[in-house]
Amino acid sequence: MRGVGQTVRFAGFCIGLAGFVLAGCGAQVATRTEGPTASQPEIGRYKLGQPYEVGGEWYHPKADYDYAETGIASWYGPKFHGKTTANGETFNQNALTAAHRTLPLPSMVRVTNLENGRQLKVRVNDRGPYARGRIIDVSARAAELLGFKADGTAKVRVSIVADESRRLAALAKGKASGPAPRAAPTKAVSRNGLTGDADSQATGDGAADRSRRVRWSGGGGSDIPRTTGEVTVVSVAAEPQIYIQAGAFVEYANARRLSTKLAEFAPTRIEPASVNDRRFYRVRLGPVPDAEEADALLASLADQGHAEAEVVVD
Repeated sequence: MRGVGQTVRFAGFCIGLAGFVLAGCGAQVATRTEGPTASQPEIGRYKLGQPYEVGGEWYHPKADYDYAETGIASWYGPKFHGKTTANGETFNQNALTAAHRTLPLPSMVRVTNLENGRQLKVRVNDRGPYARGRIIDVSARAAELLGFKADGTAKVRVSIVADESRRLAALAKGKASGPAPRAAPTKAVSRNGLTGDADSQATGDGAADRSRRVRWSGGGGSDIPRTTGEVTVVSVAAEPQIYIQAGAFVEYANARRLSTKLAEFAPTRIEPASVNDRRFYRVRLGPVPDAEEADALLASLADQGHAEAEVVVD
């Protein structure tokens, strides 16, 4: 398992609630790299795993092919480059991979930067991040293509690509085979200031079971899920806001009590929401101006016994 990164605590029903939050609309601009190809890397073993604890927080891996969540993304690179990922691959900071606390390994997800509209597919092959306030850690190269490497963090929406994720899972379990895809190109051709990408040679943490890895064998089939380095720019809402969600309740009175209790920390609001035809009342603090202040507010709430609080972007 990868070292401690940055994240927000995983909360079951909040994944569902996150579906209410902004998703990118129609594509406006697409940028794609072109150039010579390289050999496709191996895929590590399939991994889901039992609930586990890191730093006093419990995480519950789940094969959730409806997953969609908004929050803060961070990135990792040189410190972990060359180390083993949670599913037994070798982390390459220049590949389009990511770490997630609970999704099956490997999975394919689409990450949308809600601050600039850039959208990119990355393959999840690692566990993390584990510090409060983050929902995903992407590779250094993915952060560069998404336009937030220099800033360190970004407001994002992460959604699983269900069909490709199921295919990757089957391949990693050794239940599927097929011709190899062409690896993503390495020579960049850019539009709108976006550069190209080298596809995953790639990978991150955990003890490897080399005998269970799947290797591609052959030509250029298109049926194998892969990252391409293509960045699509989609329309997003102006100025997405960061909130701390402290809880969600079926009874309004319970939400009201928590809202009153937390008002000393920051302005609070109660927002109704429906999940699977059930009505909830969400207690949120904010908005807060940036990820750093969100981190500080999360820490204050945790010190007062509200460890369930998490960051959302709306």
